[in-house]
Amino acid sequence: MGNGLAATLWAENDDLALANLNCAFVRGLTTGALPLPDFQRYVAQDAYFLEAFARAYALALVHCRTREELPTLAELLNGVVKELELHRSYAERWNVDLSTCTPHPAALAYTEFLLATATLGSTGETCAAMTPCMRLYAYLGQTLKQENPNATHAYRDWIETYSDPAFEALAKQVEGLLDRTADDTPRIRELYRRAMQLELGFFTAFAAG
Repeated sequence: MGNGLAATLWAENDDLALANLNCAFVRGLTTGALPLPDFQRYVAQDAYFLEAFARAYALALVHCRTREELPTLAELLNGVVKELELHRSYAERWNVDLSTCTPHPAALAYTEFLLATATLGSTGETCAAMTPCMRLYAYLGQTLKQENPNATHAYRDWIETYSDPAFEALAKQVEGLLDRTADDTPRIRELYRRAMQLELGFFTAFAAG
């Protein structure tokens, strides 16, 4: 993972990474025991979240001050678009109507945090708010794949998506962008940790909810 700022922030927030890994929702994904209604709620809310995530990348593109960062931000935005396509396939498979989704308070809290940061903050601050999602999902996917490499349950596709090397590459891209555009300041640390806390709140909201 390297030894830059992104690696430092991830290591310093390992308590929240483990809390996310061990929450009831993620444990249910690992074993396949998660009730389908919980996953259906998650899919709808995560699609809502990802739309805001895409907009945050778009705002980062608008505010980007260096030409060199534009291709990376464009690739990351395209990655979110592809992830939204995956959610649409989930929705079709499990009869989730994404058009009627009412945002859950946990989703609203997270999206409002991201969009406010991307609207008012620097590229580095936006990356500090967005990197935790990418790194955490890569970590969860890879860890769940190691724990249950031959899973055949309904949530196998979710694990395969986030354990895929292509998703790891996207996580590394946004981490590299964070390393290049942010300084190690209290504000950057605050944004990173807040995002990790909001991730935990998001997962927790959809377990046996």
